[in-house]
Amino acid sequence: MAVNPSSYISLTHKITTLQNNLFSFPSPFSSKFRSITRKASISSLPVAQNDAVPSQVEVPSSNSFTKHHESTFSGLEEVMTGYMFGKKKATEVAHAVWKNVVRKGDLVIDATCGNGYDTLAMLRLIADDDNKSRGRVLSMDLQKDALDRASSLLDRSVSADERKLVELYAMCHSKMEELVPNGNAVRLVAFNLGYLPGGDKKIKTKSETTILALEAAKKILSRGGLISILSYVGHAGGREEFEKVESFAAGLPIDNWLCCKLQTVNRPLAPILVLLSRK
Repeated sequence: MAVNPSSYISLTHKITTLQNNLFSFPSPFSSKFRSITRKASISSLPVAQNDAVPSQVEVPSSNSFTKHHESTFSGLEEVMTGYMFGKKKATEVAHAVWKNVVRKGDLVIDATCGNGYDTLAMLRLIADDDNKSRGRVLSMDLQKDALDRASSLLDRSVSADERKLVELYAMCHSKMEELVPNGNAVRLVAFNLGYLPGGDKKIKTKSETTILALEAAKKILSRGGLISILSYVGHAGGREEFEKVESFAAGLPIDNWLCCKLQTVNRPLAPILVLLSRK
């Protein structure tokens, strides 16, 4: 399942362009945006001390590349605007970003299966209409209860042929490399940190294994791929875990990665979306 570098649109450029355009809408709101305090921020994470920050992002140029970027972000701008005005959740932003990264037939990983909603969203991105897709969703969780819930959700939400594209594993996400065949690259690895909604809140992701899982994801991710992390800071240990994730992202080399976070400034306990895009 090799990736052709020329067949995808760089998420790096999409994020950069989105940052430049979000607050320059051709509408009556344009002038007001400059005079009010933004409630949400999209910020690039700090880079390692030895890295030099370029004055601007360098983007490969080609006729087809330019042509693709004249189009919209397939709903991303609408979802982002909804998030800014409190109408959309961080999970919806994450799913909208995924749509601009994942293609039919891709190999993707849900590193924290939970109730299965992220797994279902991934399946709908990689499955072909004719059900002949070679794509796969590898979904894992330590809790049997979570896998049972996810399996039930899939069974009642998709066809039998689509269901075959999802593989559920009872395992720690730090071991995800063991599931990926040699020579196969992963397009998306998604984390939804914290505890299982509706489950035992004492059982939750931990910063130590989360960082090991991020290291594993970094090794198997394809060029143009994305690591998506939704971090919840309102529970015990959640803030520490986010800080570890942020530190991991900040240490990635800027020549190969663009790392951003989406954070609601005046809601300190709101979930934080971290996006690590490999160039």
